[in-house]
Amino acid sequence: MPPARPAPVLPAEADIASDAELAELRDRCTRFLYGHGPVRVPDLLATIPADTAVDRYGDGGVVAVLEEQIAELLGKPAALFLPSGTMAQQATLRVHADRRGRRTVVFHPMCHLERHEGQAYRRLQMLTGRAVGDPHRLITMADLTSIAEPVAALVLELPQRDIGGQQPPWEELIRERDWARAEGAAVHLDGARLWESAAGYGREPREVAALFDTVYVSFYKAIGALPGCCVAARQEIVAEVREWRQRLGGTLAGLWPSAASALNCLAIRLPRMGAYLEHARAIAAALGEIPGVRVVPNPPHTSMMHLLLATTPERLSAAARALAEQEGIWTWPNGVATADPAVQRVELAVGDATCSMRAPEIAASIAALTAT
Repeated sequence: MPPARPAPVLPAEADIASDAELAELRDRCTRFLYGHGPVRVPDLLATIPADTAVDRYGDGGVVAVLEEQIAELLGKPAALFLPSGTMAQQATLRVHADRRGRRTVVFHPMCHLERHEGQAYRRLQMLTGRAVGDPHRLITMADLTSIAEPVAALVLELPQRDIGGQQPPWEELIRERDWARAEGAAVHLDGARLWESAAGYGREPREVAALFDTVYVSFYKAIGALPGCCVAARQEIVAEVREWRQRLGGTLAGLWPSAASALNCLAIRLPRMGAYLEHARAIAAALGEIPGVRVVPNPPHTSMMHLLLATTPERLSAAARALAEQEGIWTWPNGVATADPAVQRVELAVGDATCSMRAPEIAASIAALTAT
């Protein structure tokens, strides 16, 4: 079992840190439990090669190179770069709906479109969202076969971030795809974390993408590049999404900084996805010995997981600050509330920074967050 650290001393209520104080404390830390570490301007700018060929309104230059590479990587005829995933998925689902003369889009209750985009699919694209299944588990075939109305598209998120990065068994994924096809619906992949998902399945990204009509992938999450994404699909669908990109204000005069950063970071981090997954499972195993810590799912399906910590918001904040101040380890200054006020949820996404620390050391740091 990892060595115990002394319990932190809770600060007085008046001593609660401000955002600026937390940012200053984070900048002083030398080790980070999740992701690739702190996001700093010099590091991001360094991901853009000096000899980058610029585009003009999304045409040519490094943008065209990235689109060609993503289409090849995902085994699709074409790909299109867009500045945000919200824009990309709205546009793609609108195309599917218009092509079928249907408005209903089916997704998991914790789908990003439903929870984090201000109902844009409904307010801007006039689509009808239908959440199916239970928020705390994956969609099942029973959930899908209970739907009677015509469906424009089935959206599947791999992995399902808001329930800890879970994803269905491969055979179940194929059955869900087959259901949508039989119903005349498109199958769209919210693949913001496809890179991690493919490693979790032990498959290449193109094998996962092959199950879907359209695929959205992000470059700033596990890849760690500047913001931006791609949609990959058949030529005619990509052409329609391109028109929606313009209508939604996404065809900027130059998209080259984000595209160049994506190309560079893909080359660096895509080969590391298997190592991230291996380290995530080692961490989960080490946390199995820690009282007051539960891993969801356990073992992790991908290189991300949720941790349920037996502590209060105040104690978590105090312990995280103490760990940062005394040992230079940055964790989570705040958790997410759960139905139990004595349990906080945090998300551990494994990246370069996580891999610089051994699993027992990470487990000991997390144990310190729940010490009383």
